[in-house]
Amino acid sequence: MTEQRFIETSQSFFVDSEFVKAFEKLGLTSFDALFSFNSGKDPGGSSLPEYRSRLEFKTSDPEKILYLKRYNHPDALTQIKNWFWHNARKSMMSFDLDPKKDLTLAGIKTPKTVSYGEQWGVFFEKRSFIITEELPNAEPLEQKLPDCFKDILKTENLRKQRNFIDRLGQFAKKFHATSYRHRDFYLAHIFYSDDGTFYLIDLQRAFKPRILAERFRVKDISQLYYSAPGGAFSKTDRLRFYKSYAGKRPLDRHDKAFIRKVVRKANRIARRETKYGRLVPFTN
Repeated sequence: MTEQRFIETSQSFFVDSEFVKAFEKLGLTSFDALFSFNSGKDPGGSSLPEYRSRLEFKTSDPEKILYLKRYNHPDALTQIKNWFWHNARKSMMSFDLDPKKDLTLAGIKTPKTVSYGEQWGVFFEKRSFIITEELPNAEPLEQKLPDCFKDILKTENLRKQRNFIDRLGQFAKKFHATSYRHRDFYLAHIFYSDDGTFYLIDLQRAFKPRILAERFRVKDISQLYYSAPGGAFSKTDRLRFYKSYAGKRPLDRHDKAFIRKVVRKANRIARRETKYGRLVPFTN
């Protein structure tokens, strides 16, 4: 595989060498051009604060679908909070970009970055952005589970389901072994490809906690537990996931205490979401 090479096409504006001509065709050659660019569509999802925007757009030569995240003059308090949690004074886009490098080294797949940049004022960030490539033949597990979950009565499908759950547990274990905590570890942010590869997206909140690492580990697994639909994942399946995640059998009292914390946290999330009239996946 050819090593990825970025070119600084204008000050603090970096583009993968493969995409330089494609970006020039679209006029994406400067910060001003990129922050006024609207030739695409909003990919949807949760509502965003005013300083954030998202855009899905296409390039030709190479023909790709790309996703743009823009951060335009984030307020000072938000920046300071991020610096505190990440233990570093960095731009908003860096909190997406930097974990990718660490996770890639650890064998965790993430979307390919094709462009990024940042502008600073005297002390605070002014603007930053990151552009990533659409994942190849992959969909979020929230929207589509593997086909083996369609007919749970087939013995062959049951074996495949168990294998998938074991692998999902190992994926979560490998991620947490990096010391990162995601803080949005829902199935919506775990993609699964046709060839059986797991990907992790939306890393902007991912960080390595200096304190309360166990609390955030519980939060991550609770979010995964919460978002796993009850119609597809039984209590036995959830226990199978945890045994794979913990990497041991039988479970000891520490494991059982951890599981109780996860279930309590998932129930708290459910109560909150129910107030807003939203369906709760693990009880559905």
